[in-house]
Amino acid sequence: MTHYSPQSFDVKGGPEDGRAHLPLLRKALETAGLDGFLIPHEDEYNNEYLPDCAERLAWATGFTGSAGSAIVLRDEACVFTDGRYTVQVREQVDPKIFQIEDVSETPPHVWLSKHAKKGSVIGYDPKLHSPDTLDRFKRAAEKAGAELVPVDTNPIDQAWENRPAAPSAKLSVQPMEFAGETHADKRKRVGEAIAEDGAEFAAITAPPSIAWLFNIRGGDVRRSPLALGAALIKSDGTATLFVNPDKVTDEVRAHLGNEVALRPEHEFADGLHALKGHTVSVDPGLASAWVFDQLTEGGAKIVRRRDPILLPKAIKNDTELEGAKQAHIRDGAALTRFLHWLDTEAQSGAIDEIEAAVKLEQFRTASGQVKDLSFDTISGAGPNGALPHYRVSTASNRKLERGTLYLVDSGGQYPDGTTDVTRTVPIGDPSAEMRERFTLVLKGHIALSLARFPKGTTGGQLDTLARLPLWQAGLDYDHGTGHGVGSFLGVHEGPQRIAKAASDEPLKPGMIVSNEPGYYKPNAYGIRIENLIFVTGPDPVPGGERPMMGFENLTLAPIHRDLVDTSIMTDRELDWLNAYHADVGARIAPLVEGEVKAWLEAATAPITR
Repeated sequence: MTHYSPQSFDVKGGPEDGRAHLPLLRKALETAGLDGFLIPHEDEYNNEYLPDCAERLAWATGFTGSAGSAIVLRDEACVFTDGRYTVQVREQVDPKIFQIEDVSETPPHVWLSKHAKKGSVIGYDPKLHSPDTLDRFKRAAEKAGAELVPVDTNPIDQAWENRPAAPSAKLSVQPMEFAGETHADKRKRVGEAIAEDGAEFAAITAPPSIAWLFNIRGGDVRRSPLALGAALIKSDGTATLFVNPDKVTDEVRAHLGNEVALRPEHEFADGLHALKGHTVSVDPGLASAWVFDQLTEGGAKIVRRRDPILLPKAIKNDTELEGAKQAHIRDGAALTRFLHWLDTEAQSGAIDEIEAAVKLEQFRTASGQVKDLSFDTISGAGPNGALPHYRVSTASNRKLERGTLYLVDSGGQYPDGTTDVTRTVPIGDPSAEMRERFTLVLKGHIALSLARFPKGTTGGQLDTLARLPLWQAGLDYDHGTGHGVGSFLGVHEGPQRIAKAASDEPLKPGMIVSNEPGYYKPNAYGIRIENLIFVTGPDPVPGGERPMMGFENLTLAPIHRDLVDTSIMTDRELDWLNAYHADVGARIAPLVEGEVKAWLEAATAPITR
């Protein structure tokens, strides 16, 4: 069961954290006989959003971004991030005690090979690294003449005073009315996939996979209804779930039945050791090196295979798709009330980013049906909107000033679906440039929405459609165009995605992806238009020779008319926008009233040239 907590806008992290904690960590390393330590952002479960007790990188460095790492040696240390956090990392990390590197220019293993001293001993927590990442570090250490060694206890955990306790929220059952398939049937399907992989068992450590497989949800992870734990699944569909017993209610125990054994999570190592002589499938991209180590020590035969749950979880069944539609209708009503508020009260120029984020949160929670946000709202006014992964705090808070653009990216967790939507709204009158660039983004959004494509097409092959109008104007954006979305699970899920460097995973009917092209003018404004869509078909095309797949829209929220420059839109694009708005009006109007309903009618009225 998720435990809703309102957004906090307090300043977290910062240089003082690194200044206070780095000496404590170095003292712990000295006690452990180590000359250095590797600090990834990841936790033991490879979560995107971490429990407070797992925010080790933030504790050690002050950097609170969701992607990054650090290496601490006796006399120097370095923090590594990517281009999304160029500004944030320099605000939060003290450059006098940490070097700061971009991972695209200096990967951590390359830095280690040049900075580790010959004969030094560098520690790592095997539960926090993938085997492939560790292989790179081991080769780098060897090149420097250093030794890389695992630790049984993470020295950060030892040095961290008043470290938050591990979460222990109760599990809940995801009922058939939302899941659409029993966990017995899911386990049978997954067991058959394990056998096809040439294995007898699969070791699963990804919380979203466990939640989907057993039709359970939890409250251990912020903004995602996940429980921390692990599982072993046999090719006959029987399974063992390793989870803290305090989380298991009588209802969950009865729901799991006698084909699922329950054991405390601390016995997972014993469970792995017991697989001596058996063939075990493990995903090296999700499971930690520790899992591989335990299986090897226990005498199991390991086959490296993708988590057998990833693909079936990504392909939503009819019940899950219907749930997503219903969740988006309710979410659309909340968004419509918020967009009306932005178009009226927030036009004063006196409202700030935090007030706007809180207002949207209030509209969502007023329904009584949202279980949580799906992520902390990106509420970016003016120049802050040009930071794609911006998070507002009391330190960065800006007014929604007239003559600027406001970008808001938000979502909700509903029992039947997860939402994620971005809208860009003018505060006051937009400039001609703002309207032109918004319309170029809109043209790309529409092009992807209208795409038809054959079986076997990947997201990477479609990514160009969303970028082409921008490219032709000499513009682009540096994030992916689309990510997968779970069914009352994580707001970011694979294996599908739409991006320049997308995986080779073909899109399949039932997959939900985001469609979110954007444009960002540094120190000025940001534009992004994001809807969730799902893959349909394949269906015959009149006069065509091959059936084609396509997309159906889920998100229901007006796209701001004042930012649309119809002079650079084709008739087909305008037809799409008018049809989209007609659908929004028809579905949302029954859920709103008074001024909001009148505003919605105007906001979704047909646009003519």
